[in-house]
Amino acid sequence: MGTMHRREVVQLLAVTPFATAFDWSLEDAEQARRAARAARMKAAESGAQFVPQFFTPHEYVTVRVLADLIIPRDARSGSASDAGVPEFMDFIVLDQESLQTSMRGGLAWLDAQCRKRFDKTLVECTPDERRVVLDDIAWPERARPEMSHGVAFFNSFRDLTASGFWTSRIGIEDLQYQGNNFMPEWTGCPPEALDKVGVKYDEEQRDG
Repeated sequence: MGTMHRREVVQLLAVTPFATAFDWSLEDAEQARRAARAARMKAAESGAQFVPQFFTPHEYVTVRVLADLIIPRDARSGSASDAGVPEFMDFIVLDQESLQTSMRGGLAWLDAQCRKRFDKTLVECTPDERRVVLDDIAWPERARPEMSHGVAFFNSFRDLTASGFWTSRIGIEDLQYQGNNFMPEWTGCPPEALDKVGVKYDEEQRDG
C-alpha cells in the first residue's frame, strides 16, 4: 500500500460524494465528531483511556492501527488516531446499524487473511507483513476477484478515515483552511490563483 498521502485522500473524496459512499449525512458526521471529542476530553480529565461503545477492545486496536496506516503522522501534522478518528468511527458505526455488519466483518476478514499468511492478527503483524495484505486490497483495479470483499471494506474504511480526519481540528489545520477569518478589505483574487485557472479581471470588475 505504501504511504497514503493526505492530498491523495482529498482527491479521493473530491470524486466520491459522501452520499454515495456512506449511509449518513454531514450532520451525522459532525454529531459523531462532537461526541468523540467530548469522550476524549472526559477520558483525559479522568486519566483513563477511551472505552469504545461499539468495537471490542481488539477491534478498536485494529481500527487504530489501520487508520494510522492510511493517514500516518508526518512532519506536517498528526495521524488519524491523533485526530480522534477511531473514536469518531466508534460513534458513527454505533449510530449507523447499516455499517455495523460490514465493519465488523471487514476487520475479521483482515485478521483471517493475516492468520492465513502469517499466523498472526493484523495488530501482531510487522509493518512489512501488513503491507503485503493491504497491497492486495488497496488498489481495486489491481485486486484479484477473490479479494473483492476486502477491497469493498478497505475502500469504505479509507473513506471513513478521511472523513473523520478532515472534520477534525488537526485535519482542518492540515488543509490550511482559511475560511471563517475576518477580511477587512477584499482586494480581489490573487494573480497567481487567476493565472492558474486562466481567468483575468476586466477593468470594470477590478474597479468595483
